[in-house]
Order: sequence, then structure tokens, then C-alpha cells
Amino acid sequence: MSEISHETGRLIGVLINRKGQIEYVMVGDAKRIWMPDFKRVRVAQDRFRGLRCVHTQLRGDKLTQDDLTDLALLRLDLMSSIQVDAKTGLPNLVHSAHLLPTTAEKLETQAQTLPYEFLTPQIPSQLDTDFTELINSLEEEMARNRQTARTRQTNRDRVILVSVTTNSIFDAEESMAELEELALSADVIVLDKIIQRRQEIDRKTVLGKGKLEELLIRAMRLGADLIVFDTELTPTQVRSISEATDLKVIDRPQLILDIFAQRAQSREGKIQVELAQMKYMLPRLVMGQDSAFSRLAGGIGGRGPGETKLETDRRRVRDKINNLEKQIDSLSRQRQERRKHRVQKNVPIISLVGYTNAGKSTLLNTLTDSKVYAEKKMFATLDPTSRRLRLPIEQEVIINDTVGFIRDLPEALVAAFRATLEEISDSNLLIHVVDASNSNCLAHIDSVDKILSELKLNEIPKLIVLNKTDLLDEVSIEALKRQISLEKGGECVAISAIQPKTLSVLFEKIGEKLAKDLNQIQNSTTA
Repeated sequence: MSEISHETGRLIGVLINRKGQIEYVMVGDAKRIWMPDFKRVRVAQDRFRGLRCVHTQLRGDKLTQDDLTDLALLRLDLMSSIQVDAKTGLPNLVHSAHLLPTTAEKLETQAQTLPYEFLTPQIPSQLDTDFTELINSLEEEMARNRQTARTRQTNRDRVILVSVTTNSIFDAEESMAELEELALSADVIVLDKIIQRRQEIDRKTVLGKGKLEELLIRAMRLGADLIVFDTELTPTQVRSISEATDLKVIDRPQLILDIFAQRAQSREGKIQVELAQMKYMLPRLVMGQDSAFSRLAGGIGGRGPGETKLETDRRRVRDKINNLEKQIDSLSRQRQERRKHRVQKNVPIISLVGYTNAGKSTLLNTLTDSKVYAEKKMFATLDPTSRRLRLPIEQEVIINDTVGFIRDLPEALVAAFRATLEEISDSNLLIHVVDASNSNCLAHIDSVDKILSELKLNEIPKLIVLNKTDLLDEVSIEALKRQISLEKGGECVAISAIQPKTLSVLFEKIGEKLAKDLNQIQNSTTA
């Protein structure tokens, strides 16, 4: 190999199986060789591919970064490069490396540890490593690590979270923390988080080439099943990253849709989530066997004459969307009738709005002595709940619990949940519940205000309620109240939904707001 490489000026490489047989011969140029395409041939996480690569190196280089990337991504047994003497063409030192078994705990505590180990360079005549024994021992350790992981964890998806930003790293870290909370709410295991700051987002793969290779290696070493991006991906980007990693790739909106699908309990909620999913996936239908909706057009007679499979998929999805929208319109009319009935009784309506996991359902339970489902998870409430509440001023009101908002809420979800959000439109007062213990609470207020404005609900009187103040000291609470009054305007009160004694000031403010609203209505009627 060395002599041929010297004479031709090209790198020569071979892939050798464990029986010592050559399975592939590769001829490159003066700088590199190209591996066969193995990406669709999966290898078990506790085994190597059963092939070792040996190739020449003409410029005195050791193992290159490309060599190490191929070693990791292709899960080769060994990667070796033979330095070729520039004068004689004879082999000099042989540089070799192999992958290291690892566990998620090791990666967490030794984040900078290289995923491979280098063997001592030797000239060919002095190579004395027992290759079979080395590989067997490595695979045994990998199998032990894998078995230990299986006994500790359930069959939940194992994910890596990825954020690529052109803004500050601080903003990306805040958004990543929220993405991690979303992932945990979706009941997956978060193995790792990767953040990259770039001048511009790569239109094809989002990440840069080097970071994408790092992601692939991390996914392989940790045994990830899924990659979640903290942004909305285009169909081209999803396809490119999936092909490069051979893993399932989803984005932030799709993760939120999945959480909604898990939580929806009522018939209405399920219809709304399904509609949102269909609208989201329609532009992402692509040609090929991996099409997201390829299964929808199966069976004889499942398509029209001359119509392609992709066109059939799209037509069926559009038909499904139309059907779901009709069902939601019907449910919306039913809700409207119920609202008219309530309005005719002149019972004021109060709606709890706010960022997801701000404590709206807990507050409703405390106010009305109810047992509405409340959990410290994002989007624990999807189905709106109405309860009657008698205020200390002997005023009876109806109080609504609504679905929580979040930044970058998928447009398909907002559209699908319009029937639910219409409940808010007839409110006399909005109680904007804020998690005061969250360091990003001001940004959360902005996100909720933005969505309310988009829904044309920003004209309804509003009271900001700082919840979870039992987790803060008095100085912090007062400082936050002053900051909100200065930046957002209007009044705000501080409470803890789990401490009923703190709610007296809230009752007082609700009474004042409703009395003011009633006076305005009476004045306008008189005029």
C-alpha cells in the first residue's frame, strides 16, 4: 500500500473485517480518501461495525480530524494511518485510535473528554497489540454500560437539545432552559444540550459543519433517539439533518404539538390538537418512503387515476383539515350559545390567562375550592374549565381557566384553539397570572401580552397577579411590583395560590375592577 501510494501520489485505504479479510479498497487523492456510504446500515449501540480502516498518509500527517470523525460516526473498530516515507515510499510510523466506551454520567462529569483513545505509534514490524482481545474487551464494557442504562431508565425517548442563534448566548441559554422544561413535560430523557452562536443560520443544516459532526458524535456516544431544535425548521432542514444523523429530528413547535397531543382529554381538545398537527405537517409532506403521511394513502383504489402518491397524501390531509375545521366551528357555535346564556344572566366573567405553568389552575382550585387537574408541568391545562365564585362583596362571578401561553406558540395551535380562546373574548376582566419566582417573568408577560394583542383581546380590563411569591422575599416582591408598574403600566398584586390568606387583596382588586367596569357600562347605556 505504501509503495503504490508513493508511486501514484494518492492515498490508498482498505477496510478489513475481523477475519483479516479485505472488504473494501479505497483510492483517494493526495490529501484524503472517501469512505463507502454506511449511513443506512445501523450498528447496535454496544458493538462496533466489525471493520478496521487502514490507509496511507503522504504528507507526514498523523490521524486527521476527518479520520477521527469517520471512526466515531461509522463506529469502526479501529482507524490507522501509515506514514509513507517521501523518499523511499516505505512505511514509517502507524498511528491508530479506537472509540472509548462511555455512559451519560461520564459525559456529564467529563464533558471535554475525547471520545477516542490513541495507541502508541509504532513502525509496522513492532505492532504487537492483540487486536481481537482489545475489541472484545471494549464491546463487553459497552454492553455492560448499555445494560446498566436499560435497568435505570424506561423506554422513553432519549434526546439531545440543540439551539443555534444569531443573538446573544444569554438569550439562547434562557430559551434552551425552557426547551428543556418542554422536553421533560413531554416525558423524554434529555441527554445533552448544544448551543452554537453563528453569524447566520445555515439554510440547509442550521448548524455549521464542525458543530454538526460534534452533534453526530455526541448522539452516537450517548445513544440518542431524537434531536430537538429550539427553532422552527424548514422541511429541507429536517430532511438534511435526518439524512446526516440517521435520527429522527423535530423542532420546537412539533415538540409543543406533541405535548398538547399527550394532554388533550376532551373530544374538543383532541380535535383541536389533531387539526394543529395536520396544518403543521401539510407543508412538510415530501416525496419518498419516509413521507410523514405516506401511510394515509394505502390500499387498492386509494388514489385517483394519474395522481401521484404525494398529491394523494396532500389531498387527504386537506380533506381531513376541512372536516376538523367544520367540527370545531360546530363546537364554537355551541360554546357561543352557552356564553349568551351566561351573559343574559348578567354574571360577570373573569378569565385566568398567563404563561404556561404560572399557576392558573392552582389559583382556580384555591379560589373556588375545586379539584381541577394542576401539575408542575407545561400545558397541564388544555381543556378550559369554568367555575362559579362568590366574592366577599356578595358578587357572584364565573371564572375561566384557560390554556397557558408560551413564546413562539405555533400559529397552527393558536388557530386550532380559537374556539377555546373565544371564551376569553366575553370576559369582563382578565387576571394575568405571572410566576414571580421565574427569572424570565417580565419576558413571559411580554409574550402573553403579544398573544392577547394578536387575538384582539388586549382591550379587556386586566389585572396582573404575581403568583408564587412564597418563594421570594419581601424586598424582591416590592422591587418586581415597582418594575412592572413602571414598564407595563397598570396595577399588580402579589399572592401565593397555595396560601389562601394572601388572596384577600386579590378579591379586593377584583371587586374594584368589576365595579368600575359596571359603572362604565351604565354610563355608556345612559348616554
